[in-house]
Amino acid sequence: MRLVSSALNYVIHASRKHGIDESHSLGHSLAVLDYAYEIFNATVSYHPQLIHQQDIIQCACILHDMCDKKYLNEEEGMREIREHLGESLPSHKIDVVSAIIQSMSYSTVKTLGYPELGIYQTAYHVVREADLLSAYDYNRAVMFHMLRNGKSYPEALVDADEVMKKRVLRYVPDRLFETEYSKYKSRVLHYRLLEYLEKHRGRHFSKIIHIEDTK
Repeated sequence: MRLVSSALNYVIHASRKHGIDESHSLGHSLAVLDYAYEIFNATVSYHPQLIHQQDIIQCACILHDMCDKKYLNEEEGMREIREHLGESLPSHKIDVVSAIIQSMSYSTVKTLGYPELGIYQTAYHVVREADLLSAYDYNRAVMFHMLRNGKSYPEALVDADEVMKKRVLRYVPDRLFETEYSKYKSRVLHYRLLEYLEKHRGRHFSKIIHIEDTK
């Protein structure tokens, strides 16, 4: 718990220092951490090595956006993260946290595929998938465009629609989930998002992406 508390306090500090807005700061770190716990608990019986990798998973979940290039220089952010972790983790675990953070983004995976992390491969997927599951939060996308890009609320709704259509609703069809729990959970969130877009906001995409369309 001390490690988690320290990492969360670091997120508060780094977000203030680098102007990282609410869509990528403390609330997002907690959301990703919660999803990681869900994936971990559903997966650990099949991958018992995860028991000894919980500190790596927790740190990567909490700190992953503290070097996001949308807000700061990635190398600078990663250097600061490593300095912070140097107080609580051995160097080989810091290396793994760094490797996970630097290879888990949607754009990196789409371009380069998954890294080869050996015994930490499943831990990598736990963190990466937890971040993907958190992206189904529509209001987080609205927040980002208002806070980071200075858009009005109506403009942010349009931009959020595009993000959901072109990226988030592609996660399941593009088979970006490896763990069984995330495969299940992503489908639930996929259809929940579709329902929100089609009913609650009264909007309808020109082509809604249903999972069945990709089979």
